[in-house]
Formats: sequence, C-alpha cells, structure tokens
Amino acid sequence: MKAPTFMALSAAGLLIGAQASAAPLLSSSAPYTVKASDLEKKEQELANFPLMQSVKNSIRTLDNAQVEQIVPGRSANPENVKRVERILQAKDWAFLFPLRAKEYTYDNFLKAVGKFPAVCGSYTDGRDADAICRKSLATMFAHFAQETCGHESWREEPEWRQALVYLREMGWEEGQKGGYNGECNPDVWQGQTWPCGKDKDGDFVSYFGRGAKQLSYNYNYGPFSDAMYGDVRPLLDKPELVADTWMNLASAIFFFVYPQPPKPSMLHVIDGTWQPNQHDKESGLVPGFGVTIQIINGGVECGGEAENAQSLNRIAYYKEFAKYLKVPVAADEVLGCKKMKQFDAGGSGALPIYWEMDWGWSTTTPDGLTYACQLVGYQTPFSAFKDGDYTRCVQHNFNVNIVSDASDGGTPTPTPTPEPAPTPTPDNTNVAPVAQISGPVGAVEAGSKVSLSASGSSDANGDALTYTWMAQNGQTVTGKDKSVVTFNVPATSADSQHIISLKVDDGKLSDTTTYTLNVKAKAADDKPVSYPAWSAATSWKSGDIVINRGALYQCKPFPAGGWCSVAPAYYEPGAGIAWSDAWTAL
Repeated sequence: MKAPTFMALSAAGLLIGAQASAAPLLSSSAPYTVKASDLEKKEQELANFPLMQSVKNSIRTLDNAQVEQIVPGRSANPENVKRVERILQAKDWAFLFPLRAKEYTYDNFLKAVGKFPAVCGSYTDGRDADAICRKSLATMFAHFAQETCGHESWREEPEWRQALVYLREMGWEEGQKGGYNGECNPDVWQGQTWPCGKDKDGDFVSYFGRGAKQLSYNYNYGPFSDAMYGDVRPLLDKPELVADTWMNLASAIFFFVYPQPPKPSMLHVIDGTWQPNQHDKESGLVPGFGVTIQIINGGVECGGEAENAQSLNRIAYYKEFAKYLKVPVAADEVLGCKKMKQFDAGGSGALPIYWEMDWGWSTTTPDGLTYACQLVGYQTPFSAFKDGDYTRCVQHNFNVNIVSDASDGGTPTPTPTPEPAPTPTPDNTNVAPVAQISGPVGAVEAGSKVSLSASGSSDANGDALTYTWMAQNGQTVTGKDKSVVTFNVPATSADSQHIISLKVDDGKLSDTTTYTLNVKAKAADDKPVSYPAWSAATSWKSGDIVINRGALYQCKPFPAGGWCSVAPAYYEPGAGIAWSDAWTAL
C-alpha cells in the first residue's frame, strides 16, 4: 500500500493510520533546551485521565519469571489464574478443544492468563468477577473457534469444538522466506521502530500468522514483544516463539485486553468499563457479543442488512461456549453486528494512545515551536503506554537539548521572557481558527485523482490562514494558498484507508483535524484470462480464482481461505452448503 503523495512529494510505504516521519520534521538552527523533569511532568498531565488510567490498569503484565512458574494446581498461582482454574479445569480444556494443535496446552493457557492480571481479575466496585470471567472466556473461545477452527462439518466433534487447530498460517512453515515482511525496510519508520530479524542467509525472517490470533507483520510482533519482554527484539528475532511457547495464546489475550483506537478493548466491553455514548448508540454500538465481532473484524463482517456467514458462526459458537460455561445470555443481548456502523472518533472508546508532534503555536519559545507532543489515535512509533515515549517523541520531532537540571551539561540556553500580552478586550480577543476538510463522498478508486478542500475552515477574527496538510507518511504541503490539495491516490490491490491531517493557523493560534479517505482497490485490467476448473482433488489457496458450474469464484483470504480445499459438500464454490464462507463469487 502507498501513501497519497501531495504535489511533487514522493510516495512512501505505510501502515494503517497516520505515520511519523523517519527524521525530525521541524528544528531550529540551535538546540532548544528542555528539562527532563518538565517533559515527564507534561507526559503525566496529558495522560493522566480516567479512561487512560483504566486502560493502563487493564493491560498491566506480570513478570515473565513469575509467569513461567504457573502450573495447574499450584498454590502460589496468581489470583486470576486460580479463578480460571475454578471455572475451567484441564478436563474442560481437553473437551472444548479436542482437535487443538499440541502446543495449545492448558498449561500455556494458564500462563497466558497469568501474564495479564486484569483478565479474570478481581474488582473492588461490586462487579461480579466470576461472571465477568466466564463471559470473557466464552467470548474469547468463540473468536478462537472462528479464527482457528477446522470448520469440518463431517466430523464427530461439532464445529464450535474444532478451535485451535491452526498454529501457523496455512501454507507457511518456519524458514520459509518472504512472509509478511514488506515493512522491514530500515529506511521507513516501521522498519526502524520494529527492526526485523534476519535468517542465516541475511534475509528478513517471515512474520506470517502464528498463534491463536494468527499474529502477523513486524508492526504487530514488535509491540507484542515489547509488552511481553519490555523489548521489541525477542519476538522480532525469533517469531517462532509465538507458535511454540505460551506466547501462542498470550498473543490472543494481548489483543483481547489492548484497545485498537477508536475501538475499546473487548475486555472493557465485557466488564462494563466501556459505556457507549449517544453517538455509539446511534451507530448501533451497544454492549453485547455483537460489538466484539465489530472489534475483531467489523470491516469485513459487520454493517450489512443481514449477518454474514462468519458472524453467524461466531454467534453460534458463543451460544455454545456460553451454555457450557454457565453464562446467561439475555434475550435482548445484541449478538450480531448487522447494520452496525464501525467505531469512529466520536465514540466513547476513541482513546488516543500514541504520541505525535504537537503542531500548535507557542508564544513562549523563540521560534514559536511547541517542543511538545500530543496524543493521537493513529499509530506512531511512540506509545502512551510506555514510560518515556513522550520524551522520545519530542526528541524525534524537534532539535532539543534535554538536561536533568540546570547544572547538567553547562548552563542551559535561557528561554527568552516573552513580551507581556496585551489585555484582551472584546474588540481584540483572538479566537482560534476552526479546521475543516471536505472531500469525496464514499470510497474512491485507487489510482484516481482526488482533491481535498479546507475552504470550509474559518477564523472568527478574519485573519488570513496558513494551511498545512500532512500525509500518512509525515510529508507536508503548507502555505496560505494551499486551501485545496490535489493528489493521485496510489494504486493498491486491497481496499484501504488513508488519513490526511490538516492544520490551520492564524499566526498565533491553530486548529487541527483529520480526514479519512476510503480507497477501493483498483479494478483489474479487463484482459482475457483463463482460470482453472475447480476440483475437489486440487489444493486451493487464498487468492486462487476458479471456474465452477459456469461461474468464477475466488478463495478468500486466510483464515477463511483455509476452507477452500476441505469438505466439498460444504465448501464447493457455488454449490456447497456454506460455500460463501470460503469463496467469493466474482
């Protein structure tokens, strides 16, 4: 995927969400001196609010040395592990997951739970911890079943008990090259922030799907490694650990407790920490199993007029696990996600968790730069969950000299005393401008030309505005004549989203907003193509296109694509009982 390129700027690779640049974007000629204590204080001020503290509490972890000691029945096991042991014993694990890969052990599951004390943890406000734990397990297992299920209806074991079959993504094995490592380039910020490991030949190792969450890509392995070890390197260097150790289940629980802004975490949906606001309710986002489908795969499975096959599977599996784990399912619980809109910045769970440059204007610095960072909802190299990342964000984006106090490194450069501001009157009070972006309604085709307009931005004082546009890769276009920006949307083979940022300032105050451009994959060239005929004897993989009974079908991406070569009565394209679970009609 490529970022949109403004004017003559070069395109650059990107992930979802906006990106930080690989080098400081703004700097003055001489370093600006900042006290480390002031940066630490600022970090605390910006990140010290109830929702942030609640999330930080839910993602706290236990030291690995203690996790490794967890075994069934051990008296010194953490309290949350003991709760799970009371609710789910080893015999239950064996019954619920009879087809599991041998690495998905009960011991490993207890270790994975123990790593995250908030999972099945206790509450001090009267909430029923046992009931929340049972519901958490039922929800977690239902999603396990859809993501790693054998989906073979002919088996004696019903589908809801066919989970945890896949340890590694179908078609991939350790040592195989070229797997999901396109973001390893050390010239881009993802490759610098999460530097990829190399194999014996000096090639980047593969980050294909592993574990119960099928963790993929370095930008997921790196943060997960950091959460597990306090260091990004272990799992970037040895991604196989996500399959062969208790990390195979911890990776799934990691995604259960971590929010994905603007989505809340599944844990907070289940334990009631997340409470929808009016905007959420108008979007159909209300507590229930259905909203957890929206969290895990809403872009594919939710929003239609009817439930699709995958969401129906999840609902069926959830009901069965809930029954087994004695979880009451209320008659009015929203179990599906049809007609449910996706989470957005207007929802109550839209927690900004990354640090990004503060593009505002400062009256207390010589050059007007803020020498500060702000919280944003898109991914950058700097996380609000990691102490010290605020300081690293400031260092990355500004030319600063950080000192511990006035005696370190000589006398710091004094900050000039600003001229006293005039006492405002109703006639000369400066009001911050308001940034507004207008653009295409609906998705645009990849490769097309797009214009975004900031002409709707306003300034109550009538001051001339300067417009600064920033693409996802951090590149900018700025000027008083840049109220409209035009660019070519890069060609991409998959539907995607691009976030464009706009800052407007009147010389003293500023405002920032973002615009999400939905991009539809570029249609394939209309050329005659010959496709193979579908056969039950052939092994099909994700992306394969076949002809069957006079129509074309494409094998879906993993994990659904894993069903394309099994149980023909069930998955023969266009004819099987549930063929649409595995194939897309073209």
